[in-house]
Amino acid sequence: MLTRRSAFKAAAGIAATATFGVTQGAYAADMVVKVGINLSYTGADSESATRVANGGILAFEEANKYKEVKGVTFEPVKLDDGTATAGQYDPAQAATNARKMVSDKGYIAALGPQMSGAGKAMSPILSAGNLATITPSSTNPDITDPKFAAQYRPNGKAIYFRTVATDAYQGPNMANYMADVLKVKSVFVLDDSGAYGVGIADSFQAQAEKKGIKVLGRDRLDPKAVDYATILTKIKSMNPDALYYGGVGQAGVKLAKQAYEIIPNVIKAGGDGMQSADLLKGAGFPAVEGWYATVASPHVTDDPKTKDFSDRYFARFNLRPDDYTVTCYTGARVIIEAVKMLVNAGKPVNRDTVRDAIQATKISNTLQGPVEFDENGDLKNKVISVFQIKKDTTKPLDDPDAQYKYVGVAPMA
Repeated sequence: MLTRRSAFKAAAGIAATATFGVTQGAYAADMVVKVGINLSYTGADSESATRVANGGILAFEEANKYKEVKGVTFEPVKLDDGTATAGQYDPAQAATNARKMVSDKGYIAALGPQMSGAGKAMSPILSAGNLATITPSSTNPDITDPKFAAQYRPNGKAIYFRTVATDAYQGPNMANYMADVLKVKSVFVLDDSGAYGVGIADSFQAQAEKKGIKVLGRDRLDPKAVDYATILTKIKSMNPDALYYGGVGQAGVKLAKQAYEIIPNVIKAGGDGMQSADLLKGAGFPAVEGWYATVASPHVTDDPKTKDFSDRYFARFNLRPDDYTVTCYTGARVIIEAVKMLVNAGKPVNRDTVRDAIQATKISNTLQGPVEFDENGDLKNKVISVFQIKKDTTKPLDDPDAQYKYVGVAPMA
């Protein structure tokens, strides 16, 4: 577990090119540093966003309470990239939020975004301002792929870090699980047209074909459409063993409801976009029963080592954390430790030095295990966890921690 005593190792020679900040000895008053928490608080994924954001908020509150970094107070600022018009994340709003943070020198880092479509809109802007962000749940691999560096990090340095694996692993590993564990022979693939949904569906489909699963077809859902009966009736006529959906809750809720009515006996699975309280509330039982979903991190909320964190979180927010709450908490802890290391070394605290310290992170004992980033900002640990929704009437039916049962680690591709 990452604690106030956790070691933080950073490469020597971190740049000291401050245009603002604090150096050792300048403690007449606390320096207040802003950290944006950019998630989709409006729309179909709002409850998940709140649950995730609370992990980062708790980390900063505790750091301030215990005065972990001498002379520094952390100010987490929530920025909403969801809009009522979009009904979920809105790339245009995400870009606006990125510009807001970059234009305010008080921001030294950020957490988020939640969704990859928002990440694609934000990343070039954050790169221009050299403002590092750590996403707890955005998994589209293009954003950190060096092939697309000119598009997503035009200034060269990695600024988009992750405390989760990418869909280069999440989609393929679920295809392996379907083939090796569920013995699926045929599948129909859907996506919701978003960056995340298309990307994870593409990677799932490619690996499914490699594993010998027959892909009977591929189609795209309009997230704002009300009725998916036509496509589901077509899928029913093909009689697949399984349905795989790449996408998030806006289309996912309606898909779960209507798929239960039209293809009730088909195995159904999706990525982490189908692992949320929003799905449980929006579609409900019995429609969601049996759905599989992956999470792009180790499953740790059932681990006794996380009990203290879980209890502190519940006491503060009256909610139980999920695995992406943990990855957000971890991201916040990385930022806290980066700032602590800079202050202790007498280095300026600004977005340039913080970015470099985040890049150099090597922490072995976070709640989710070791955290270290490669040169592109991707987490080196690639664990993909698999869950299945199984109704537990003894617990709240909209509590993902209770209703999603962990069934194991997805086999590596």
